[in-house]
Amino acid sequence: MIKVLEFAFTAYPVTDMARARAFYEGILGLTPAMAHEEHGMAWTEYCLGDGTLALGTAPGWHASPDGASIGLEVEDFEGTISELRAKGVPFKMEPFETPVCHMAFITDPDGSAVCIHKRKPGHQ
Repeated sequence: MIKVLEFAFTAYPVTDMARARAFYEGILGLTPAMAHEEHGMAWTEYCLGDGTLALGTAPGWHASPDGASIGLEVEDFEGTISELRAKGVPFKMEPFETPVCHMAFITDPDGSAVCIHKRKPGHQ
């Protein structure tokens, strides 16, 4: 029987690594844990808590706005939303509230969805 221990990483294909890094580092404030380019492929990883968000380029791996999305837990939801608006980041889904959280979906330069998320007190 297969026993999965945890997720290793979440990865997004990107069309332009420099442009993607400018968004994830310059707009979202992430710090790269590693970056590697070789043989026309590129890979950048950002460690976030117990998880890793990776960006990559490789033949046959194409960016799509219809793919999976990652949820980024933020300290200050309203402040983050205001800052993203001020920086002209496009929203795929405007901020909304659920019984357990607040969230909104923005798009990166390739159209991939990124959820901005804040749990309400008492919810994990």
